[in-house]
Amino acid sequence: MTGTTYNIPPQPPVAANNHELVAGAVTFGVEYRKLDPESLRATYAGNEEQLAELEARSPEGGFFDTGVSIHVCGSDDGYEYLRFDVFDDEPHYHYVHRHDDGEIENQVIEFDATANGDMLAWVNRCLRDRLVEMLEAAGGGRVAGRLDPKVIEPVLDDVVAMADAARRGHA
Repeated sequence: MTGTTYNIPPQPPVAANNHELVAGAVTFGVEYRKLDPESLRATYAGNEEQLAELEARSPEGGFFDTGVSIHVCGSDDGYEYLRFDVFDDEPHYHYVHRHDDGEIENQVIEFDATANGDMLAWVNRCLRDRLVEMLEAAGGGRVAGRLDPKVIEPVLDDVVAMADAARRGHA
């Protein structure tokens, strides 16, 4: 499996900062995030096992970063299957696998800007050309099977424009 796998879910979006755009079977969220050790500890504070994994796998001083997150969730179940973190320092993306037993497998893959160029442009291409395959890889085959490109395409224009505006507004 590519990337680093965690047994904790990614930090959930902050509802007040997350702008949701429904596109049939999927809902996209666009959120500008400021990641820091304190907010991460607060997220996992209620689960000692998850908090212990966060602490054990954090770099010295903890995780710090800022940037735009694009969330890809099932419209019916609200589950986040994919996340693209177009961050300033360590851009990456997630496949968030949910197993039948309820366990989470959070696969984090570093983005290679040298090979792929600007991450937001890359995300735009992935969402337009590889969304079905990426959802299936994250265990969202049921959602992928219900995608309607005619519904998704115009919403993706808004997702990318909103993400670009958020990124420029905080640059």
